[in-house]
Amino acid sequence: MDSPIRVKSEVGKLRRVLLHRPGQELENLMPQYLSRQLFEDIPYLVHAREEHDQFAATLRESGVEVCYLLDLVAEAVAEPDVKAQLVEDFISEIGLSVRGMEQQVREYLLELPVPQMLSSMVRGVRKSDLGNQTPVHLVDYIDDAYPFFVDPMPNLYFTRDPFFMVAGGVCLSSMANAVRARETLFGQYLFTHHPLYQNTSMLHARTDPFSIEGGDVLVLSPEVVAIGISQRTDPHAVEALAQRLIGEETGILRVLAIDIPKTRSYMHLDTVMTMVDADKFTIHPSILPAVRTFSLTKRNGALVIEPQKRKLAEVLADALKVERVTMIHCGGASAIDAAREQWNDGTNTLAVAPGEVIAFSRNYVTNGILRDNGVIVHEIPSAELSRGRGGPRCMSMPLWRE
Repeated sequence: MDSPIRVKSEVGKLRRVLLHRPGQELENLMPQYLSRQLFEDIPYLVHAREEHDQFAATLRESGVEVCYLLDLVAEAVAEPDVKAQLVEDFISEIGLSVRGMEQQVREYLLELPVPQMLSSMVRGVRKSDLGNQTPVHLVDYIDDAYPFFVDPMPNLYFTRDPFFMVAGGVCLSSMANAVRARETLFGQYLFTHHPLYQNTSMLHARTDPFSIEGGDVLVLSPEVVAIGISQRTDPHAVEALAQRLIGEETGILRVLAIDIPKTRSYMHLDTVMTMVDADKFTIHPSILPAVRTFSLTKRNGALVIEPQKRKLAEVLADALKVERVTMIHCGGASAIDAAREQWNDGTNTLAVAPGEVIAFSRNYVTNGILRDNGVIVHEIPSAELSRGRGGPRCMSMPLWRE
């Protein structure tokens, strides 16, 4: 690997990947605040970690180097001045949940060694962590029942979303929900200060006003990127990113904007469609009647947007320069199986090589159909991980593919 970042396809042999092992942030989920944290249920941490460790082991057995996000960020902010600046930036983005306690939270974090500080940022800071505090402001009396000074970040184990790689560059996401915005701060420091990654080309800033998240971005080939217009990604952001991506620096010639229904169960493009081989995709059949596709290219430096009247499979085949692509339906012919398995991330597979994927074992109908189509499927358990509504692709960020 002569470069720390190289992602020019969805299915090239995966060599290095970024994960986050779930931590105490899951145990700071509370039923009355689940919707605020974008969860429907509370995973059991012990089993969630066991499942995630099996995911990491499966990756290693496939020849993939597994890196952990907080380990890399710890290396990036090891210098005291960088650590202090991260704390300042973090404090500035906490918002009203601090309740006038900025200085106390700042001191609490700065006193911790870097690894523990990062873990505390992710798990959240409970009011009890800072001892008994005398109310100062009116809001302290009114909202005293809220147990956190800093909200937890339980979605961080979905490392696909806060930033994503295209070609040799990185795009920092503009998250659709404020509760996830702080996740991208780790990416900013990783790609600004880490000795290995600090010179990575930045293709998109986390401060962009329109939302875009990594789960909506599929690097189909060295020349084509698909981006979902979804519940989490705004068409303004897609157009702006296409303007930056298409050109000689990246080698990207075309962006396919794929407009999908805007619902919780279809929050990102990769929750309804992933690439499993050079000419094969798994897809949730229920979206097909509603999908609209647009081709974005450049002509004389200006962006050209062309609505596509052909079926999605035909558009993908043309983009990939193959005769046809196989669309493998999640759940097969059964609408019941399709709905159940899509909800449990049956279409959210992670390719470790062409025609070889990692998938959740619970989606046995879809996994069987993948195998019938010549795809090798490595199954992992997900009784707890699935509660967060994301599968193997959501839980991983490729850093380098062949």
